[in-house]
Amino acid sequence: MSADGWSSVLVLGGIRSGKSAFAEALVAGAASVRYVATAVGGEDDPEWRARIESHQRRRPQSWTTEETGADPARLATLLTEAKPDDTLLVDDLGGWVAALLDPAQQPNDDLATVTALAEAVRSCAARLVLVSPEVGLSLVPATPIGRAFADALGTANQALAGACDRVAFVVAGRPTWLKTGPDAPAIVTDLQAENAETQASPLAVDEVAMHDAMTAATPAAGTPVITPTDSPGTAADTPGTGSESPSAEEAVAAHRARTANAGEGALHAPTMVLPLVASGAVIEAGMDLPLPDSDAGPDARDRLTGVDLPGAGIGSLLEAVEFAAATQGTATPRAWGPVRVLLIDGRHGGGASAGGDEQDATRRADEAEAGEGALARLASTADADIVVVRTPASGAMEDGPVLDAEAVDAALRQGWALADAAGEAGREAVILASCGVGTETAATAVLAATTGAEPVAILPRVLVPGGFYDDAAWMVRCAAVRDAMHRIRQEPRGAKDVLAQLGGADLAVATGALLGAAARRMPVLLDGPLGIAAGLVARDLASQARHWCLLPDAGTQALVRQGADVLGVTPVVQLGMDLGEGANALAVLPLLRSALTLAGALPVHPALLAGHGDAGLTADEPDGDDEDGDDEQDFTEPEPHGPGPASA
Repeated sequence: MSADGWSSVLVLGGIRSGKSAFAEALVAGAASVRYVATAVGGEDDPEWRARIESHQRRRPQSWTTEETGADPARLATLLTEAKPDDTLLVDDLGGWVAALLDPAQQPNDDLATVTALAEAVRSCAARLVLVSPEVGLSLVPATPIGRAFADALGTANQALAGACDRVAFVVAGRPTWLKTGPDAPAIVTDLQAENAETQASPLAVDEVAMHDAMTAATPAAGTPVITPTDSPGTAADTPGTGSESPSAEEAVAAHRARTANAGEGALHAPTMVLPLVASGAVIEAGMDLPLPDSDAGPDARDRLTGVDLPGAGIGSLLEAVEFAAATQGTATPRAWGPVRVLLIDGRHGGGASAGGDEQDATRRADEAEAGEGALARLASTADADIVVVRTPASGAMEDGPVLDAEAVDAALRQGWALADAAGEAGREAVILASCGVGTETAATAVLAATTGAEPVAILPRVLVPGGFYDDAAWMVRCAAVRDAMHRIRQEPRGAKDVLAQLGGADLAVATGALLGAAARRMPVLLDGPLGIAAGLVARDLASQARHWCLLPDAGTQALVRQGADVLGVTPVVQLGMDLGEGANALAVLPLLRSALTLAGALPVHPALLAGHGDAGLTADEPDGDDEDGDDEQDFTEPEPHGPGPASA
């Protein structure tokens, strides 16, 4: 079993429940994933093919695909042969059962095949996530083949639920854990256990919020104070506390005891009840943040094929339209309003800052704050404002940790507060940018530590005024990353560990801002090494965070391109600009807004309305529901040879 407590997960859910997106989020932290597609057929069905292609576009380029539709028994072989460092995502078992029942596979002992698959899951050395539809909640099928499919799938689900470490059930995009660890009965969900604990102990209703209320009046020196939002259940409101309220230390101890396993991963924490920072929670691994609407993006793409455009479409800008549709939860997204640029000015000691000019970095931060310089000029034309964030200096990564644990927590909370402030100010998106010294080196080290990338291949060269490169300084930076990676070779690689050992205060603030924006359902536009590195760390704290990130332009740096690929974000355009962090995104932003304006405002082409009468489609009326009952997120690639079963 892996360090964070799980090796195999079965994700169940109904039609369009969001189970595939949740399963993909579980493996988002892996450097590469072997995606196992199980379905067959679809060669002569354009609508099926379009759904499959939409599903394919969500996958990072680092993933590989294997198909088992022609031979269902091969799935067990793949699991048996998997190596300990592999990560497998099987989507889904509905297609596997359909292939198993194909007349071409008969006669066959289906029960023995299911049993063999369950044994393969138990013995699988790799990290494994299986997706399966739950069809037993509907009426009994009226046809013999339909009943055979439902019975076989139910048998398979039961067998695999017993074989997997964890079982989740996804309803309307919200996961509930049916089976957790070996110390908890499989029929008791985490949410039920949490509710039972709360009912048994009124003092446990909101211990962390109580701690914040008591410590807000006397904050520690140098610690940023985050004012909690109004919420029920604070210490002042909780009945039965009175004069017997625990001290701040007791409240924190109680909270840590209740969430001792939550810091190890999302699978150990109740996904519905983890509080957010505004309620007093500690930012830690396993946080449960919202996901964008998994249907709105594909619906927006489908709708654009029929709008009244004079040409063939909007090209690669469709990526931004799908992203905006998903984050806004509508097939007709609107252009973003005002945005906020968080310009983070950090300082890194040691070899990380070799060749850097601190005075020049300070000058650029001062210019942006005064409304001068390239970044401010672009912001003035893109309806954006700039907030300069000056962070404490970080230590030399080659000598030891660059931050202590308390400083990491304080920086994360400061970043979250910055995202909250942007939302309260009416900003509709956040752009992360850096003007510090040594940030690119720290981002390189973070990428190397989290993905196994080769630092020498991705560390940006050191550009000095006049357009010249200081290769001697670049070599010093390479040596700093090399020595730091050697120093932490046996150290933990959790998200906070990476920030403390390599990332520093500026990356921690950026990570907190990304998490806070995701919690508020606010898009984050990444631009440069700082945003990419923060996205990778935020992904390990809350896997949902990466789905709120958009990369307008990858620029020219290999670090950004490779990190974006691992993160699973695709550049909208490939302009190859290198204007500095934040400036690339601001330059592309008007173009993205134009695409969103067209996508959301144009009506359907009149020629497509023929025969619809007065019930014609408009820009605000997408063309109806999915009447065929198929779950887009459950479809996988068909086997290119051989017909599919009629029962499918």
